[in-house]
Amino acid sequence: MSNKVAKNATWIIACKLIQSIVGFILNILTARFLGTSTFGSITYAAALVTFCVPLMRLGFSNIMVQEIVQHPEREGKAMGTGVFVNFLSSLACIVGLVAFAYVANPGEKETVLVCALYSITLIFHATDLMGCWYQAKLMSKYYSIISLIVHFVVAGYRIFLLATSKGVYWFAVTSALDYMLISLGIFVIYGKKKTQKLSVSLSLAKEMFNRGKHYVVSSMMVTIFTQTDKIMLKGMYDSAETGLYGVAATVAGMTAFIFAAIIDSFRPWIFEGQKISDELFKKRLKMLYSFVIYLSLLQGLFMTIFANPIIMLTYGEKYAGTIGVLRIVVWYTTFSYLGSVRNIWILANEKQKYLWLINLLGASANIVLNVLLIPKFGSYGAAVASLVSQFFTNVVVGYIIKPIRPNNAIMVSSLNPKNFIEAFQKLFKKEPKTSKQ
Repeated sequence: MSNKVAKNATWIIACKLIQSIVGFILNILTARFLGTSTFGSITYAAALVTFCVPLMRLGFSNIMVQEIVQHPEREGKAMGTGVFVNFLSSLACIVGLVAFAYVANPGEKETVLVCALYSITLIFHATDLMGCWYQAKLMSKYYSIISLIVHFVVAGYRIFLLATSKGVYWFAVTSALDYMLISLGIFVIYGKKKTQKLSVSLSLAKEMFNRGKHYVVSSMMVTIFTQTDKIMLKGMYDSAETGLYGVAATVAGMTAFIFAAIIDSFRPWIFEGQKISDELFKKRLKMLYSFVIYLSLLQGLFMTIFANPIIMLTYGEKYAGTIGVLRIVVWYTTFSYLGSVRNIWILANEKQKYLWLINLLGASANIVLNVLLIPKFGSYGAAVASLVSQFFTNVVVGYIIKPIRPNNAIMVSSLNPKNFIEAFQKLFKKEPKTSKQ
């Protein structure tokens, strides 16, 4: 693999590792300070915002890296158009989110206000689309450094909130503050490194929407079976149970930045390989699958074995109910990463039209399982529902839908441990400049 890709991934992982450690510590302190019920309100608001993100992005984030790689002559126009359209859609999503929170939680003024404050994050999720430019150019070190600096600034702010015993509303806006400062930073760096000015084109907006629209429904379906559990727990059980589940999801997702860094760094390299040959494309995709599968298996085993000390030493006795939930939740994250890799294959082979069906099946399964399991088992039921639906969506459905089976063949072939060893060696081996591999 290109040494440049390895360096790109290393920058992302190194900075995200520091952010993850700091963020995890602050999450622990915040959860302890707010308590299970109030922390559950924050978890609920975060779930609603996450639910809106696919609608706000309109599929642009899914196709932007490929757009920049394949059409570098119009990258400024593509980025400017994407950010502008996503900004407008974010405003519409904020109105819809607050309206939903108001109707779904009658008489709960605190919950509605927390959701309203947290939803401001959507505006800066829109401008965060600029991160795709850094990915495509394998310049993620700039994005990572900016994110790290901002994370420390916001961490300082959150420590101030904890030290002064501020209310939940203050904590609700910290996510928006984080994204806002990152957005400012990446725009400044882009201004210095860019080769083209940002511009807006309605015709290009239409073209990108037509290419990315399949990802809107698809991403919504993904969000349904990753966030519906929290929303349904709040509605069918209570905020405390939502808080317990939220902690389990947070701990299980501690290492998500590693997988995101690897996938983001591989993505442009895989698309470049497709330009050379289909065989090289498959080889590189298989390397990525192998990395994701074996790293996620190691994570699952570690957290299953050490769930008890992890929770008791961090969140404390009041979150003891999270231990069993964590042992289930950590395994559904494994299968969710497979879906992220599969989407690279789908985009490269122009099979986006099947995304809505893939994720509709998964979302439907998740909702049905949640309805059956949450009333009786609470957060445990939600965890099992998510695990089963993730496996069904990212593995089983690939065999049910015939045009997607070639991807499953690549995924299965990557299970050979030799593939992981080869991928690891390629990742950190500096190759001759003339090498295509």
